[in-house]
Amino acid sequence: MGQTQTAVDKEVTLQNIQELYRKFITECPSGNLHLHEFKRIFCVKSNCTEEESAYMENVFRSFDTNKDGKIDFMEFVAAVHLVLRGKLEDKLKWSFKVFDRDGNGCLDRQEVQHIIKIISTLKRHNDPGITENIEDICERIFELVDKNHDSRISLEEFIEGAEKDSWVMDQLKLDIGPSDWFLEQQHKP
Repeated sequence: MGQTQTAVDKEVTLQNIQELYRKFITECPSGNLHLHEFKRIFCVKSNCTEEESAYMENVFRSFDTNKDGKIDFMEFVAAVHLVLRGKLEDKLKWSFKVFDRDGNGCLDRQEVQHIIKIISTLKRHNDPGITENIEDICERIFELVDKNHDSRISLEEFIEGAEKDSWVMDQLKLDIGPSDWFLEQQHKP
């Protein structure tokens, strides 16, 4: 889920919401989106690696706002709104939440390295010519973003670093495909 604004700038109508609900119920007949369904819909490829699967679980948990182990329609609409129309700062806060695997409010080198490895794998899936050294990327991110040099990136440092440096923004960009899926679903019967 990239942090840049998408080309979707249309107002959401009642008909759009009704159509989204119809698609949601078709994909999730129980009325809830469970983790296995989420992975089936949004994984880049059918057989996610262990790391990609763990990443998708973090993304899923970030949308499961009431922490009941499933995403209901309202949580789904909030997620779609964030992906398609959310402000940059809100998308960055969401990304930070996904990256912060232990939930302690800051990112250490291991967490950043883990997410860069997954994002790099996803990018290579879309463009096999990409070759990047994950440790070098992680080191450069810390040089540019960790302002107090404590080997931890706070939410404030994360947002400021991503907003100020386009390279950092590109390295931290989350693209798991839900905006493409949503747009495709609008055109299906």
